[in-house]
Amino acid sequence: MSRPDPVAITAELVRCASVTPQDNGALDVLVNLLEPAGFDCTRVDRGGIVNLLARWGDKGHARTFGFNGHTDVVPVGDAASWSFPPFGAETRDGVMYGRGTTDMKSGVAAFAAAAVDFVIRTPPDGAVILAITGDEEGDALDGTTALLDHMDASGEKMDVCLVGEPTCPQTMGEMIKIGRRGSMTAWITLTGKQGHSAYPHRALNPLPAMVRLMDRLASRELDQGTDHFDPSTLAVVTVDTGNSATNVIPATCSAAVNIRFNDLHSGASLSDWIKEEIARTETEFGVQTDLRIKISGESFLTPPGPLSGLVAKAVEAETGVTPVLSTSGGTSDARFVKNHCPVVEFGLVGQSMHQVDEHVDVAHIRQLTAIYGRILQDYFA
Repeated sequence: MSRPDPVAITAELVRCASVTPQDNGALDVLVNLLEPAGFDCTRVDRGGIVNLLARWGDKGHARTFGFNGHTDVVPVGDAASWSFPPFGAETRDGVMYGRGTTDMKSGVAAFAAAAVDFVIRTPPDGAVILAITGDEEGDALDGTTALLDHMDASGEKMDVCLVGEPTCPQTMGEMIKIGRRGSMTAWITLTGKQGHSAYPHRALNPLPAMVRLMDRLASRELDQGTDHFDPSTLAVVTVDTGNSATNVIPATCSAAVNIRFNDLHSGASLSDWIKEEIARTETEFGVQTDLRIKISGESFLTPPGPLSGLVAKAVEAETGVTPVLSTSGGTSDARFVKNHCPVVEFGLVGQSMHQVDEHVDVAHIRQLTAIYGRILQDYFA
């Protein structure tokens, strides 16, 4: 079997218009690559989402290295604004353009190519697993969680896992993610009584109550950061009454806040704090409240150790760059994997992800493949 070309695999994947929850053949590209190399490929579809679990080696092996990634992508937006067809995978001057080139079809292609080459040329005393989802960019309810549920039910186990999200801000090799902040959103509606603005005593205006509540939430310093995390943040992302009349006091006012929090907090503790502030506002202003909270993920940390050291060593060997260990950025599916096994993230430079003319340096795809190959070699050495 010839050595797989990660650039060609990336192009094949990009040409599949797999905007969440559509797959459009993306997983078939991987199956056609992995099965001839001896990987046992299982579709783990749930809730209209397609997922793939591919394993080389027996379940009973003492050492199993896992990789988690996704083939779904965000919408292209205004296709007319693109310089190249969003799903064309066209290459100009060593740069491939297309939705998903950076986030994260190149990462999936790089690991798949590295894994195939590794198991054929130096079959390990162990197992290699790829857990690939089509729901990372969506609600993430039936993607990696479905794969992990299937693994638990069928006796599959990853001892460690690498997530291939883009992790490098500007330079290839500069950053490994060893954790992520938690994320939660609270939607709040305060209800008073509608009335004429000339007779405010006949109404109960919810806006002053909402302004006071938002100020209290946004003004509080949640913490000053920890050894591995930046300070937690709360952002007021919307305040709205839907009122276009200047002579009407509206009956309701709605707002939403988003919190990114470190390991000093939990979703539950922050929810309790928001509820306390709301109760205080209700008492002071006499308004009624409707509250909805969604906790997208808790903060987590894989402490610096053997796994991050393994990845860092391979990155430095292939790039000459010593990566920093970071917990910055938004959420990723590592927030689910961390309940299964130790997990870190390493991938491409992510500057163009989700943008018009998303692109990847072709040389970086090959470099990432070499890094992933070295990680596998070192892990099973």
